[in-house]
Amino acid sequence: MENGKRMSGEKLTTPSAEGIATAVRSASKGRGLPPVHLWTPPFCGDLDIRIARDGTWFYLGTPIGRFELVKLFSSILKKENGKYFLVTPVEKVGIIVDDAPFVAVDFTTTHEEQGQVLRFETHVGDYVVANADNPIRVERDPETGEPSPYVHIRAGLEALIDRKSFYRLVDIGETQTIEGTEWFGVASTGAFFPIIPANELT
Repeated sequence: MENGKRMSGEKLTTPSAEGIATAVRSASKGRGLPPVHLWTPPFCGDLDIRIARDGTWFYLGTPIGRFELVKLFSSILKKENGKYFLVTPVEKVGIIVDDAPFVAVDFTTTHEEQGQVLRFETHVGDYVVANADNPIRVERDPETGEPSPYVHIRAGLEALIDRKSFYRLVDIGETQTIEGTEWFGVASTGAFFPIIPANELT
């Protein structure tokens, strides 16, 4: 579970989850997300935190049962070079993410001037509208063809769209032509997000 290596002779102490939570609370002001993009602390090692595919957070192998703590940690997530970190103004620690750091558990559909608008909610209470900046994408298992749908949340962080929500997306799907190929997908805020070639629909 190594996200990076310390320099020879470096004596940085890996902080605890409790220490990180305290640092974030003291540094964050207001109700918005912490300004993680402004924080460039040194790497302090890996912390035994893992986010499972279903969105459950584990600390030292035990599920974190406090929603407020999970929400706090999720607000300081950062992705760099394909690896995940928790970041405070003074420290950065690596964590393990099995799939995506968020799970989209629901969405609403409205119809506005730009057409259909899909607004997703994550398991920690974040909301995002699917659009060109926050696209929906679908990966398919090369062996089974099983789809894994995602929606971008922020700063390279994605949410795995849960099964019931994906089925609802399929129900409102449509077909569009992309570079001469018919695709089945969904539209939101004027953007179209392909799911599967139309000729593969069964």
